[in-house]
Amino acid sequence: MFKPEGVYVAMLTPFREDGSLNEAELRRIVDFLVESGVHGLFPISSVGESIHMSMDEKIRMMEVIADQNKGRVRITPGVGSSHPAESIHLAQKAKEIGCDGVVVAPPYFFQLSQENIEKYYETISDAVDIPIILYNIPLFTQPLTYDIVKRLARRENVVAMKDSSGSMVDFMHFMDKVRIIGEDLNILAGREETLFPTLMVGGKGCMTGTAGILPEKMLGIYNAWKAGEYSEALNLQLSILLVIRAMFSVTFPLGFKVAMEMRGFQMGPPKQPLSDAERFKFNTTKVRIQKIMKPILNEFKETSSS
Repeated sequence: MFKPEGVYVAMLTPFREDGSLNEAELRRIVDFLVESGVHGLFPISSVGESIHMSMDEKIRMMEVIADQNKGRVRITPGVGSSHPAESIHLAQKAKEIGCDGVVVAPPYFFQLSQENIEKYYETISDAVDIPIILYNIPLFTQPLTYDIVKRLARRENVVAMKDSSGSMVDFMHFMDKVRIIGEDLNILAGREETLFPTLMVGGKGCMTGTAGILPEKMLGIYNAWKAGEYSEALNLQLSILLVIRAMFSVTFPLGFKVAMEMRGFQMGPPKQPLSDAERFKFNTTKVRIQKIMKPILNEFKETSSS
């Protein structure tokens, strides 16, 4: 059964001025990412503002991406919801459309017990015939425990996990719990800052927003690690930390969208209206992100012309 490995892009979503999906720009982004060499696409993501998208918009986004991709790379859309019925419906649609797997975050809003969260995943796993990628994202919902991940790893269609905790302590314990029971779960970094260290301890790659903005850097880290060029991988990892801090310094995911616009894509207005104070902070940080991005993009131009 398919298991994600390598550099996957947590895709940002381009919107029109009226808030609708900008399909033409989405197609351009798909081509840019595929041609850059990434291994897979993760649309309907947290950084892609999936929380602001309707069911129909999510399904349409899958259709557009699958059509534009034409089987070139793997597609694993997000189908997490506050209840399993919606996740099951989206996962079934994903399979019909031809996606390779689905990413499932824990339920949000209501504070559920860990037993209920486990049952949520079991219900989805039992109902769908498509590879499932667990999504640990404590920033936005309840964290997954080591033991829940261990037990879910025994299920045939649970093949991987995106760990966005950013904690190497958690990453190590997730891997160890799965290892002890003899299962093989591909665990990928969900925070771009930790790609190199997670690869060094057995991680299988990443699913991050920065992979869609700076695929050259994220692929560079992964490829250098595969080649045993660890100093190069570390230097590349360190080279993106400044821009990551800048992108996270404003209301998520606006900083990421500013950086994506520096790559020549129109991402549209914020889905969540900004207060005057937030807009002032955003405009100030926008200039900072642009200033940080310019030398990185110049570096890419120099490399491509040499």
